[in-house]
Amino acid sequence: MRVSAVLRLSLSALCGLALAGCVASPQAPRTAPKAPARPAPAAVQVPQTPPSAASEAVRQHFARVQADLLSNGLLRTDGGGRDTPFTDRMLAENFIRIALYDEYVRGAGGPIQRQTASRLRRWESPVRVGLRFGASVSPQARATDTARVRSYLARLSRLTSHPISLSDAQPNFMIYIVNEDERRALGPTVNAELPGLSAGELAGITNMPLSTYCLVYAMSEGNTGRYSRAFAVIRSEHPDLLRLSCMHEEIAQGLGLANDSPRARPSIFNDDEEFALLTRQDELMLRMLYNPALRTGMTESEARPIIESLARALLGGES
Repeated sequence: MRVSAVLRLSLSALCGLALAGCVASPQAPRTAPKAPARPAPAAVQVPQTPPSAASEAVRQHFARVQADLLSNGLLRTDGGGRDTPFTDRMLAENFIRIALYDEYVRGAGGPIQRQTASRLRRWESPVRVGLRFGASVSPQARATDTARVRSYLARLSRLTSHPISLSDAQPNFMIYIVNEDERRALGPTVNAELPGLSAGELAGITNMPLSTYCLVYAMSEGNTGRYSRAFAVIRSEHPDLLRLSCMHEEIAQGLGLANDSPRARPSIFNDDEEFALLTRQDELMLRMLYNPALRTGMTESEARPIIESLARALLGGES
């Protein structure tokens, strides 16, 4: 089973950790203070390095995982069809569960999986995605991943009518595609991007277990629900489809659809792995999330009537 860890962090909570230099400006779970100058992508600076034995073992593991999932008819790429019908009521309930509940809460030892009521969170500022590669990633893989991320961001921007793009001009949503060894060395980078993570939360990234395929942290500003920074990590050892699947899910979750629900079908926000890529229902949920009729920071009781109305409009009252 894939675990896609998303932890929403509050900027005010991070500042409350008595950290020096916690300033409200650039962004964060799955972001905020004024962003420091970031180095050029590793793709330009560092030649490709051979994988270690540990990284090769991870690569072989996930090759088997993908093969097993595909052999069982999972990791579908069709976006749903006649076998996965859903109504406006189902769309509304799935949206509420995925956008207005959190999958994880903060704990002393790191993220704790527990469904918790939350507020509607999304970006109000333009989303500028910075893509970084470990030195182990080949030039060909970097080119493919970059093209895929750029295309997907353009699709998300069209769906949400919100500015979302690949950019190195003060990026506020960082994506690191790294292997086992490179991820273990990411501690200083993560601390710089998301100041205030506990030792346990940081270890959840650097010591990411095999049960976690990829993850994203996103930070909102206090109780406003406004995202200001996000940080995603994707294993470079993943075979092609798992890698693309992680891109689809982590970026979409980092936009505000942070929870998962076993009832959501067709959807990537469901840990059953039936769908690898963004589905038709996921597209509708993203359109709803960024609809101006909803207000960032809304609770379920405030948002529910609007959500139900939007779902009816999108599906023509298919109850």
